Amino acid sequence: MDASYLLVRLKRPLLYVMASIYIIAGITHFIIPEAFAQIVPPMLPYPLVLAYLSGVAEVALGVGLLFSRTRKLAAWGVIVLLIAIFPANIYMAVSDVTVTGVFGRTLNPSPVVQWGRLPLQGVLILWSWWYTRPMPGE
Repeated sequence: MDASYLLVRLKRPLLYVMASIYIIAGITHFIIPEAFAQIVPPMLPYPLVLAYLSGVAEVALGVGLLFSRTRKLAAWGVIVLLIAIFPANIYMAVSDVTVTGVFGRTLNPSPVVQWGRLPLQGVLILWSWWYTRPMPGE
């Protein structure tokens, strides 16, 4: 079995994984919005509003990925969203942000985790880009 065959076989199951990740992540923006607001770079206004808006976008795009009619647009939307939130990841890395109020805990990710999020964004963008292309059998 070659790698391309395996990727074709995994494309649909990985779509459900990806959509679930965005839906769950988006929902957490409504459960602990203050935690997400803390990672909004200070130069941006209304961090709590931005946290809620990114939560709405993540849920909507995650759901959009599940339907063939909206999948391509949702995948491009995820790419735009990942680019839009990239400054928050940079801010976390360069400012050593400690997030409080996450289910009663304080999170102080290590520099490895903070800086590791930056290249992870590229992986997530490529993963989403994969779904701008037709699914097998569509």
